[in-house]
Amino acid sequence: MHKKILIPVALDHAPLVARKIEAARHMLAPGGTITLLTVLEQIGGFVAEFVTVKPENHLSAKVLEKLNEAAAGAPDIDCKVISGKPGVQITKFAKDAGVDLIIVGSHSPGQEDYHLGSTASRVVRRAHCAVYVLR
Repeated sequence: MHKKILIPVALDHAPLVARKIEAARHMLAPGGTITLLTVLEQIGGFVAEFVTVKPENHLSAKVLEKLNEAAAGAPDIDCKVISGKPGVQITKFAKDAGVDLIIVGSHSPGQEDYHLGSTASRVVRRAHCAVYVLR
């Protein structure tokens, strides 16, 4: 059983969130917590000069709202939005927060059956704790 479970949530994999939470509930120790985390990549400098509004601030609020909806008011689920490279920031966040299990999503079985997604692959390689890959 795990006391602190981290569930990274990619914007394009939102339908997996409920399955990840369900899996986490089966592995969560009594009194444990789950954190839903989205990492927003920063806009490159060559694009940023053409943008007049700071999109990460606007997008962060919307993403946090979606994460809170997915958490459905559960008292043991916390929601966070940070920025950076997901494969790096997920593992850094997990280590800093004392997470003992990360649940990541990967490609569905099929043609890419033998490959993890690039972020899932980076998390598996860099994590200091257990990683559960959900397909």
